[in-house]
Amino acid sequence: MTIRTVIQRRWARWLFGFVFWTLLGLSFASQFYISSAKAGLEVGWRQAVGYALGDWYVFAALSVPVIQLARRFRFEAGGWGRSLAVHLIGGVTFSFAYMVIRAWIGQWQSGVAFPEVFKSLLVKSWHYNLLVYWVILAVSQAFDYYRKYRERELHASELEKNLAQAKLQALQMQLNPHFLFNTLHSISSLMHKDVEAADRMIMRLGDMLRAALEGSDTQEVPLRDELKFLQRYLEIEQIRFGDRLTVKLEIAPDTLEAQVPNLILQPLVENAIRHGIEPHARPGRIELHAYRQADVLRLDVCDNGAGLRNHDLSKEGVGLSNTRARLQELYGQAHRFGLGNAPGGGFLVQLTIPFRLENNHHENANTDR
Repeated sequence: MTIRTVIQRRWARWLFGFVFWTLLGLSFASQFYISSAKAGLEVGWRQAVGYALGDWYVFAALSVPVIQLARRFRFEAGGWGRSLAVHLIGGVTFSFAYMVIRAWIGQWQSGVAFPEVFKSLLVKSWHYNLLVYWVILAVSQAFDYYRKYRERELHASELEKNLAQAKLQALQMQLNPHFLFNTLHSISSLMHKDVEAADRMIMRLGDMLRAALEGSDTQEVPLRDELKFLQRYLEIEQIRFGDRLTVKLEIAPDTLEAQVPNLILQPLVENAIRHGIEPHARPGRIELHAYRQADVLRLDVCDNGAGLRNHDLSKEGVGLSNTRARLQELYGQAHRFGLGNAPGGGFLVQLTIPFRLENNHHENANTDR
């Protein structure tokens, strides 16, 4: 926060205080003017305003030390006795100071001697001044407690946000070694069959790891970038499976700039290859569909494998369980992650997340703050 901002906020508070006490004084002035008129007293509006504002501007000036005293001596556990004693003395001092200042102003306004004005104020306003002191004290304490509550709420929100970010980073760190282990296993198997192919796979793996490291601190990326990363992974698997693997991408053009979780598609496609393509000698096919439905983005990954027997979803690999956890952290109840057999056979993963572009994402983040 800059010094200029601090000064502007301070001036805003002082202006608000001035307006508040002025409106309060005018309110009492109108009451005094109307009641005097009904009682048959000759009190003009100007006189009523001068008298009322004289009262409340004195209260306004004296409220400044009262607020400072309220912040220093709060009614908190363990300090009630001391704070009560301080504020009892403060109330008496406040009342006496008001009568002295108001008597001096009254002497100047009406020409009546100071002792006479002071004696009149002592009879009429002593207890009323004490009441005003405790009202100012109560309001100050209430605002102070509310400010502390808001600060604790913001602090808790920040901690929760940091914790969620840490969880997401941990999940992403868990995913990278999992993918790396599987890819190295594939390279190891290929080394005994085709050294040149294994060498190409190592080069593609280097490109993938470089891309993964560059985006390691990013939780969401445009779908276009996610598809580029997926393409690098598919090039590795294409070397491994050759003609046994066919991939079909159907991506709606209006979804390419939509924000998706970083590295969300690779574990889904890897799961399809591992369970739908690898166990079978016949040619395998994987399809990826991306399209928009109103305000959500729909991503479907399906294969032509054997699917699940009896729809058993009790066992999820690292990739799927990791993906499920990341989606929960990022979107909560605003997402759907469905697993099951495809209508035409094979396994189907259906993912639905809020549709938003990068600019909208930043605007939402700023609003949350």
